[in-house]
Amino acid sequence: MDTRNLIDEFLSVKRFAMVGISRKREEFSRRLFDELIKRDYDVVPVNPNAAVIEGRPCFQKVKDVAPPVTSALVITPLGLLEEVLRDCAEGGVTLVWIYGMSGPQKLPPEALRVSEEHGIALVPGYCPFMFMPASAFFHRLHGGLLKVFGKYPR
Repeated sequence: MDTRNLIDEFLSVKRFAMVGISRKREEFSRRLFDELIKRDYDVVPVNPNAAVIEGRPCFQKVKDVAPPVTSALVITPLGLLEEVLRDCAEGGVTLVWIYGMSGPQKLPPEALRVSEEHGIALVPGYCPFMFMPASAFFHRLHGGLLKVFGKYPR
């Protein structure tokens, strides 16, 4: 399946894990989390160093999420991606969006191998705000620039 179809599939899922959400209120991941909640997504926070985020139970690992999820939005450094994907596989996740602000990312070969071994489809970058209706002007502009430079998924 191509990236754009995976993005559409991901955004159609109303409950998913958000891996790497910050404990700090001012961080971008928290703004994204809040916006997804406002848009009626049931976002399950995953951070091994937090028990609760915005009143929601926070899980240490994706495999601990109950009831389980089938999708995850990952906002961690790429160096942790292989470990996170293994955790996603153990938790039954089949679709992972790897957050990337500026479009498609080159992913570590080990992470690609793990996703392939476990049948995990990947969205390799991009910011969800670029694909959500009625996003702020900046996000629409960002998506428009990616279109101009041929990096927006079709």
